[in-house]
Amino acid sequence: MVATDVDTDAADQPERLFSQSILISGIRCLLTYLLFPFIFPIIGVTSGIGSTIGLIVGTIAIVANVFSIRRFHRADHKYKWPVSALNAGVIVLLVVLIVFDANDLFS
Repeated sequence: MVATDVDTDAADQPERLFSQSILISGIRCLLTYLLFPFIFPIIGVTSGIGSTIGLIVGTIAIVANVFSIRRFHRADHKYKWPVSALNAGVIVLLVVLIVFDANDLFS
């Protein structure tokens, strides 16, 4: 049935959004802990660019995590509370990183 395919796609959307938000957060961590401190200095990129990119990617990651939480709750997904807790933890860590990046950039 076609309706089953549509229902399956709608049910999979919260998981896809969650995966995307975690992927963005992972990219942010990869940039913060591998590229910025080790690779960029080797190729001669200044440290200020790392903080700027960190602020941008961190903000995008937080927005993606918030959308993930909203989508899981709107879909009344069975794992909405565990996923919300995980997303909230990631958001807290991202906020800490944003504060460090802002401090590096503006001091």
